Amino acid sequence: MTREGPRNVEVLIFGGGAAGLWLLDELIRDGRDALLLEAHELGSGQTIASQGIVHGGLKYTLSGLLTSSARAISEMPLLWRRCLAGEREPNLVEARLRAPYCHLWQTTSLRSKVAMVGARAGLRVRPRKLGDEQRPEILKSCPGVVARLEEQVIEPSTLLNTLSERHRGRILKIDAQSGLELRASEPGLVGLVRLINPDTGDSLDLKPHRVVFTAGAGNGGLRQLSGLSARAMQRRPLHMVLARGDLPLLNGHCVDGMKTRVTITSTRDYADRTVWQIGGQLAEDGVDLAPEALVTHAASELAAVLPRLDPTRTEWATYRVDRAEARTGGGLRPDTFSIIAEGNTVTAWPTKMVLVPEMARRISGLLPAREKDAPMPQEPPDWPRPNIAIPPWEEQEQWFSDV
Repeated sequence: MTREGPRNVEVLIFGGGAAGLWLLDELIRDGRDALLLEAHELGSGQTIASQGIVHGGLKYTLSGLLTSSARAISEMPLLWRRCLAGEREPNLVEARLRAPYCHLWQTTSLRSKVAMVGARAGLRVRPRKLGDEQRPEILKSCPGVVARLEEQVIEPSTLLNTLSERHRGRILKIDAQSGLELRASEPGLVGLVRLINPDTGDSLDLKPHRVVFTAGAGNGGLRQLSGLSARAMQRRPLHMVLARGDLPLLNGHCVDGMKTRVTITSTRDYADRTVWQIGGQLAEDGVDLAPEALVTHAASELAAVLPRLDPTRTEWATYRVDRAEARTGGGLRPDTFSIIAEGNTVTAWPTKMVLVPEMARRISGLLPAREKDAPMPQEPPDWPRPNIAIPPWEEQEQWFSDV
């Protein structure tokens, strides 16, 4: 039973990935009353599965042109760098860097050589060519240009932990299947949100002034609950590859033509083994492949782009993740983040993690001015809080050693 009347909430956020947590921090720093609801673990889905690269827009200039996607991203790396250094809010100095920069290298094709030149067009983060003695050992045998790219690489789990810890009392774990009800008087106009405490069965009624959906793939179902169409969202799948073992630490992109043939980021697992997350064109080509077939293909690709790689004693696995985005014509990737405002509801997809800060700023700008000296309501007591999601390499049960 409900113990008291509905509690007014200025902003109610659904979804505890990087987008929702950054927005929560932005709003609370602005003195607003905000709560965040998460049905699973913080970051489950796209954030925890991401490679953590703070992109500077290079991959969107490989045609030799400064695309709208590259323009949208170009200012973001400096903002992230300042946050990670503790020079601006949110202070992310506790978030762990996998690497302070990436490497960029090319295959022997003429197209890839042209692309490396085109990649320099109009970006703040531009490749800087390395001499032979400056190359990491694994890239010393690569033909053509090897460059350094000032794209930082973040450990996603530590980003989630840093953003969530300071506001843990305002992040609630919910049961989206049987413990959530949205009451909308008309499509997108949500007047009441009823939650059932997963631990006690008690109910909590919230009366939000504004509702924001930042739940990635979960936005479709949330839109339906609020009377809106789920067709505003599309999914673009990836089939990522993992490799673990006696591997060098490597973070970067191999460019081939107008594509990033492979993108590799490195981390350490619970047993202190090096783990590579391998994406890029490989992850898109692998969508229709079974795990065993994709692993075989990945081993072949790595042999081609990293001649010095010794895959001996390497284990392999794969995982799938859907990129949830605003729907576009032909299912293409949106150029930048997407925000849809309907009634008192805002639906948002960042498209890329690097765009999360600007998306949060824009959403904050849609809100009416806060009343001067308005008190901040108390945090809801006695309510379960979600944990941080487990990275995909720690959850894998099936690893392949023979490829």
